[in-house]
Amino acid sequence: MPVLSSAERLAVWQRFMELGHCPPTVLKADLRAALDAIDDWLETNALLVNAIFPLPFRTSATPAQKAFVVAIVAARRAGESLD
Repeated sequence: MPVLSSAERLAVWQRFMELGHCPPTVLKADLRAALDAIDDWLETNALLVNAIFPLPFRTSATPAQKAFVVAIVAARRAGESLD
């Protein structure tokens, strides 16, 4: 999956702030830079991330499904209830 567009990154940034997850000491521009950095990192390391999946999943899942696996695990690690 390609990096998010500028509009998509803006939407993620806005949603993150709406959810109240940004520390009060972090500037909005720094939050945006952090979100852009992780999006860029995911793009740069897509092959590495793909390689960690077991072969049956790696060869059967779409890029979107693989991204969702990463997202759902990260959300749970962040303390999000997945109910």
